Amino acid sequence: MLITVGLSVNSGRGTGRGPRAGGGIADEEAFVAEVHFLDVTNRDGVQTARTGLSKFGKTMVNFYLGKLGVAQSEIGFPFLFHEVPYVRANLALSAAGAFGSLRLSGWCRAVSADVEAAVAVAEARPGAPRLAHYNLSISTSDQMIAHKFRGRLDRAAIIAEMTAAVAAARAGGAETIGVNAEDGSRTDDGFLLEFAQAARDAGATRIRYCDTIGGDSPERIRERFAKLAAAVQLPVETHCHNDLGLAVANSVSGALGDLDAGQDAWVNTCVNGIGERAGNADLLSCILAFQHAFGVAGRAGLGDTLDLSWARRFALWASYAFGQPLPANQPGAGVNAFAHESGIHADGALKDRNNYELYDDGTLGPFPHDWFRREGRVVLTGEYGGKAGFRHVLDGIGIGVDSGEEELVFQLVQLCASATGRPLTDDELRLIAGYPRELALLYPGVLS
Repeated sequence: MLITVGLSVNSGRGTGRGPRAGGGIADEEAFVAEVHFLDVTNRDGVQTARTGLSKFGKTMVNFYLGKLGVAQSEIGFPFLFHEVPYVRANLALSAAGAFGSLRLSGWCRAVSADVEAAVAVAEARPGAPRLAHYNLSISTSDQMIAHKFRGRLDRAAIIAEMTAAVAAARAGGAETIGVNAEDGSRTDDGFLLEFAQAARDAGATRIRYCDTIGGDSPERIRERFAKLAAAVQLPVETHCHNDLGLAVANSVSGALGDLDAGQDAWVNTCVNGIGERAGNADLLSCILAFQHAFGVAGRAGLGDTLDLSWARRFALWASYAFGQPLPANQPGAGVNAFAHESGIHADGALKDRNNYELYDDGTLGPFPHDWFRREGRVVLTGEYGGKAGFRHVLDGIGIGVDSGEEELVFQLVQLCASATGRPLTDDELRLIAGYPRELALLYPGVLS
């Protein structure tokens, strides 16, 4: 199901920055405030304790986000040595069209050296696509200043480090820059505004308000977002953790605060709500809330052209790839999300599904039936598979491979299966077969 709607705002001060605007200032008369999704699965999500994701797995996250129509993916840490091949491969895949219109952004500490190292990742290969979008993060609360920095930084030094990092990103050709106020929910209004204004003046295009410990509430966060977005004249980006079970509610409310101020809203999410501690705001739950929640649907304009027919496949793939079972009651994607048993509910649902269902499960796409899950006699392909099994599986799925690329695709299947430590899904095999030369950049020195 494709969804794209807009909400007209006559604020007299519209400076929203949509995903195709590159951070420029929109015409005030024509400005339409919109909600956009910036998924952080490949940065915050992969930091989930007791789990992990291969670089090929992170690539698949970007593939699914592109299919869903999400505006932007925070792909990881481009200044880390072990992320460099993955970043280069994903920039090449993006340039080749593998991720649709999805924008790729890197996360760095608001430290000039980190940003300069990230800029150098793409510049090391002549003619290679560049990383054009950044989020730069530094702590802003008195708690963090006193008990994390422990005298190394004060408020003035925090602003100085942040603005220097923004300047480094600008010098490196960044098109958009988000500046993150880590622990923003515990940062007082005065310093939060000073920090945001300094970021704007240095060239930032968005401010990320991080509810780092998940202690905010919907009413409070909406008021703070509206005041900050109106004062600084930039979109304020939600980044909400789920320690009180309020990450989705807070993300929706914060976004509405942006719209109250006549600014675009950017909502950070993770697939299946994964993330540090109790997790982050769940991507699908946030989308569904903006589409269907009473008092929200129709109030918020979704600026991303979303195709939710990929939602179920993404959620179930992520559960498999992360090794984290999806709760039966997971909104939209859980096995019980549309199940009815009690007499009253079953009777009503049989008469008309709308009696007990807010939205149609058909909009979320089919449950996947991957080749490797077949029962009984089956031939698979993987880390130790040979050419006969490889050809048999690809023929069975209907995947064609150019004769000149077959050896490279075969080697990539072995390498990606080895990296993930599990059978490859049909979508993974399709991506490998479709973009083997770009994916080969994941394995420098192994594949040419």
